[in-house]
Amino acid sequence: MDLMEVILSKENLNQAYKKVVANKGACGIDEVTVEELGNYIKENQESIINSLRNRNYFPKPVRRVYIPKDNGKKRALGIPTALDRTIQQAVAQPISDIYEKIFSEYSYGFRPNRSCHDAIRQALEYLNSGYEWVIDIDIEQFFDKVNHDKLIQILREQVNNSSVLNLIRKYLGAGVMENGIVKATKTGVPQGGPISVILSNVYLDKLDKELEGRGLRFVRYADDVLIFTKSEIATNRVMTSISSWIERKLFLKVNTTKSKVVRPMRSKYLGFTFLKNGGEWKVKPTNEKKAKLYQAMREYLKRGKAVARPIAVTIKRVNEIARGWINYFRIGMMKQFMDEFGQWLRHKIRVIVIKQWKKSKTIFRNLAYLNRKYKNGFNEESILKVANSRLGWYKRCSMDVVNYILNPTLLETKIKDGAGLLNPLNYYLRNVGI
Repeated sequence: MDLMEVILSKENLNQAYKKVVANKGACGIDEVTVEELGNYIKENQESIINSLRNRNYFPKPVRRVYIPKDNGKKRALGIPTALDRTIQQAVAQPISDIYEKIFSEYSYGFRPNRSCHDAIRQALEYLNSGYEWVIDIDIEQFFDKVNHDKLIQILREQVNNSSVLNLIRKYLGAGVMENGIVKATKTGVPQGGPISVILSNVYLDKLDKELEGRGLRFVRYADDVLIFTKSEIATNRVMTSISSWIERKLFLKVNTTKSKVVRPMRSKYLGFTFLKNGGEWKVKPTNEKKAKLYQAMREYLKRGKAVARPIAVTIKRVNEIARGWINYFRIGMMKQFMDEFGQWLRHKIRVIVIKQWKKSKTIFRNLAYLNRKYKNGFNEESILKVANSRLGWYKRCSMDVVNYILNPTLLETKIKDGAGLLNPLNYYLRNVGI
């Protein structure tokens, strides 16, 4: 069956539409939301399909937005219209099916049934097999610098359909709109559209095949590439050779300041770093990722805003943030960090609870009630000292009375409205390595 007809089949288009709606996402330059997309497609379905079939369809420019990166810089994203996202998804699905059969076993980014955890496990397998020198290759502005002609040339090897290649080239050259001005896109695959994911993997599959042909051990997640060798001499030789190959064959530039030859414990990959424990290589979250978790919690738990919210709402959101972070890093060693983070988090919640009670009489009454109910054993004088203390909220909540009465068990199970505070250490230990 002709590939364009596969793309335009009712089943493929419906699947693409459902995926775009499920992903939600912002609207493009036409301001049509995913909620409005269904009606728009119903009214224009025939003309859209005919224009795609006859090569008369022209994608709209993507809307340029910026999101902050961990290093303080910003990453440029291109948000296509909801309709263009649907068409891109419809194109990406059958192309992905074609390439899944030939992609490298060591490519893990944005592929079915593969994840960053799989990439990390493969890296650990190399390290524990004696490949303890790491080449960390940073391709400079990869998504902005992909050569369109080279990409189409690579695609033609497996997707030899002029209508499909014509449509892909139109998407590559659709341009970006920023501050009301449309700029042409002569290179790159703007991040933000469904098709950019498969196209980036297609482009870098050439690198995978080159590394495999040389018999090198590597893992790749999107444009993040690590190569493993057994000696520093071999590592430096491979670094020079592969950097040259990338620039000559893929017309991409290797960032010489960020690309490096390092020992595993100085390498950072997908938010993890490596360490040796009991003679075996393991991973743990980087210090930057730990700091980012604290920062996210501090931002959400700013006292003025947090006190104004119902405590149940605050705890539910805090649990969401903590679970998401732990689920990502659960394959890493972080028992001590989870314990320390849990103590810090419970203290922040105690401060919010006590400040919501506000008046000394209310603080005394509530602490005294909980003290009696759960038999904590404090006398009324001790509780009264806390309630009437002139210390700041933070120091007041460090006192034994508050710590023991608003103890971890109470915070985890007894907060009203069914919102028990997550215990980070217990949650991690239940899910570690899964």
